[in-house]
Amino acid sequence: MYRFNFSNIDNTSQYEELIKEFLQPSQYGENGETVLEYDFRGDKNDLKRQIYRDLSRLTGEAPKWGILTGIRPVKLAGELLDSGEDPKKVLMEQYLTDETKADLVCDILEYQRAKAGKPDPMSLSVYIGIPFCPTRCLYCSFTSNQVDQEAMGPYLEALGKEIDFAGEAVKSEGYKLETLYFGGGTPTSLSAEQLDALLNRVKSAFALGSVREYTVEAGRPDTITYEKLQVLQDHGVDRISINPQSMKQNTLDLIGRRHTVEDVYKAFELAGKVGMEVINADLIAGLPEETAEDFAYSLEEIIRLGAENITLHTLAVKRASRLKEMDENFNYKDEELREQMLASAHERLRGCGYVPYYLYRQKHTSGNTENTGFCKGDRPGLYNIRIMEEAQSNLALGAGGISKIYFPEENRLERVANVSNYEVYIDRIDEMIDRKIKGFFGNR
Repeated sequence: MYRFNFSNIDNTSQYEELIKEFLQPSQYGENGETVLEYDFRGDKNDLKRQIYRDLSRLTGEAPKWGILTGIRPVKLAGELLDSGEDPKKVLMEQYLTDETKADLVCDILEYQRAKAGKPDPMSLSVYIGIPFCPTRCLYCSFTSNQVDQEAMGPYLEALGKEIDFAGEAVKSEGYKLETLYFGGGTPTSLSAEQLDALLNRVKSAFALGSVREYTVEAGRPDTITYEKLQVLQDHGVDRISINPQSMKQNTLDLIGRRHTVEDVYKAFELAGKVGMEVINADLIAGLPEETAEDFAYSLEEIIRLGAENITLHTLAVKRASRLKEMDENFNYKDEELREQMLASAHERLRGCGYVPYYLYRQKHTSGNTENTGFCKGDRPGLYNIRIMEEAQSNLALGAGGISKIYFPEENRLERVANVSNYEVYIDRIDEMIDRKIKGFFGNR
């Protein structure tokens, strides 16, 4: 196995975590030992580069993201560009990223700057969380609860109270909404009547004339009805997500998605009937038992259905997921297959006229890859761009929402979090509002 000796370094734990990202558990064997010793008094990234190069030499592996471990590489590239540096050069030479990854980041940055521009200092994105789903997926670690619609009522009343407060505070502060995003969970777990009442409350609370994009996640096809889509259309929603994750029925059954492949086709058909402008569809590379051919087939079907936005995720097994409990080392299996799936998908999407418009990375992602959103017809998901570039305040309402207030003069964010448990949120709604009074609206 490999043993690392560090000296003259204040905190070695962060480097141990870095090492674990580069080495699979199988490489920590019982027999034999290679000792890498570091006596270092300098820049942290120099040490990371030394460790990376030594591990690459010993293992024959060279992860394409180099020593870059952050969630937002496009944001980093933007900061480098604004400071007069060459982002691609810095990514490759200082962070040791592969040229394909550096090119992808720079392509996305160029597209974002051209199509989305920089946000106005007083613009605002608003997120509203609906923490309910029909079932909990095998890989899910989000705030998600399975309750009947009657039990959702008290949550919607508490959420309405926070929406009313936020609307008044936004007007008082002089913010203008740029994007409005309903996420979850699955917002379309609500009934058509509940959706209509909730969106009416939002319309009454906020001035929506400045909104450039209005998104509601309808991610679970089995929650979509014509009536619900018509409600969304009537309220000016112009973007929804229909997220199959896979178009292989056996996979859907395995990961706990209650819907069928036929439900996906039906959901797209209904969205077309009501005239929804933009549909996003998520696919996940690396789902249990899937082959490269399975993933390619799913992508072809989504392209054929005409999704304007397609987001390619790589499976990330989080600590709170059931998959982590079943197989602790799932992340480290078939890493080359994940890369093959994504590389082929990128090539196919570009060949069909889609362009990558946003990207983020997660810890524990299989194959040390990334999640990338593609769009067609210059209709990117603006909220996704804003939330990743972190150059705009984001007001998050509902259980699990984390608001971020942006200070442009310092390029700095401060976070104000709501509790995640929806029942606790209901009981403590006055405290959630008070947190925003003090931490968000009283902080400029």
